Amino acid sequence: MRTAFRDSLNAFADDVIVLCDTVRSVAQKSLTALLEADLQEAEDALTLAEELPEIKRRCEQRAVELLATEGPLARDLRQVISSIYIVDDLARMGMLAQHVAKSARRRHPACAVPEPVVPYFAEVARLNLEMVDKIRHLLSNANADVAMVLVTDDDLVDDIHEHLMMMLTRRDWPHGTVAAVDVTLLSRFLERFADHAVNVAARIVYLATGLTPHEYQERRNEEREEADWAKRFAELEARFSEQ
Repeated sequence: MRTAFRDSLNAFADDVIVLCDTVRSVAQKSLTALLEADLQEAEDALTLAEELPEIKRRCEQRAVELLATEGPLARDLRQVISSIYIVDDLARMGMLAQHVAKSARRRHPACAVPEPVVPYFAEVARLNLEMVDKIRHLLSNANADVAMVLVTDDDLVDDIHEHLMMMLTRRDWPHGTVAAVDVTLLSRFLERFADHAVNVAARIVYLATGLTPHEYQERRNEEREEADWAKRFAELEARFSEQ
């Protein structure tokens, strides 16, 4: 029976990875559509995104079956519970990527954002895709320390979002109201995309350690302090033992 449980748990984990890979592909195509005003990439993104609800449903069904029939304990239970939240965040990331694709399609053949702000969106696109790539790695190799880096990875995305909002509200905006609305919405979509990636990283920290990111950081700080004191103590002992 334990072998059957492990097979079911592995199948659930595989489906979560499939969901992540699909979200990554949708995001890549959506962002290419946005930055290059590419209608075909927008259409491809929206077509691929149609697979997301079914993958999410399959993940949720597997999770319910594991909880209801297998009664997982300890780390296995953490994996199921954490993955349920991860599935929800990944699905929301997919929806946000769809919004980007729809915006790109709506403004075609023009670019959905004015040319002067395209570099800002290009940088956010790069950061968002890197975050998804890190999530993909962490889903296969849950590492709390790597996940903690991702927890703070969205700081630059937040900074760019705030800068764009400042450009819209505190400076002369020569590109018109429609462009202002598009920039506001698209920047918000990508900022929220990064937020959900951070949520996934936090869940992976819990999966690996049973601690929240804040609790894990506190424990790391305590361990670092203890190691520093041990090093100082050893140096003093060595110094005076030589006399």
